[in-house]
Amino acid sequence: MSINLSHNIIGLQLKSARSKKGWSLDATSKQTGVSKAMLGQIERGESSPTVSKLWEIANGFQLPLTYFFGELESNNIEPKKLITEKSIAVSTLFSFDPATKSEILLLTLEPAHQHISVPHSKGVIEHLIVIDGEMEYFINNQWHHLKQGEFVKFKADVEHGYRNLSDKPATFHNMIFYTGEEKRSN
Repeated sequence: MSINLSHNIIGLQLKSARSKKGWSLDATSKQTGVSKAMLGQIERGESSPTVSKLWEIANGFQLPLTYFFGELESNNIEPKKLITEKSIAVSTLFSFDPATKSEILLLTLEPAHQHISVPHSKGVIEHLIVIDGEMEYFINNQWHHLKQGEFVKFKADVEHGYRNLSDKPATFHNMIFYTGEEKRSN
């Protein structure tokens, strides 16, 4: 996996979030479920988190996923590719907007790839719109098929996922709305 961000933006954003909360690496590990060692490696730019690990960190801080990508140019015509793993690419179309409490991502799943996502914070809602190809989404312990042009909305504060069973890449928009209550941390 590679992160296409210069100057270790994810690590810097993680360190900033910890500083704002006044959390040690130990406290951050307890809140996010990510080991102290991994958090330290991310902050120092020695390791890049997977999409799943980054979601765990974002959920622990009650922050949107795109917070960890730093400030992006909002006038770009092309999406900014931020995370590329072996079989999934995540690009930001619109970073988190506090007025709408939403962000919009462009995801591409390679053939025969499956991604299960940890439950997001309470009240998070996802909207998926298939742009190219076919895919399935997982919710309530069941897979559902979507073809190009089809869409769905679901509560993402439960385990959910995406998979591509075809022999061609599947591309979809993922609109994430943070409508729920924040967890209270001690």
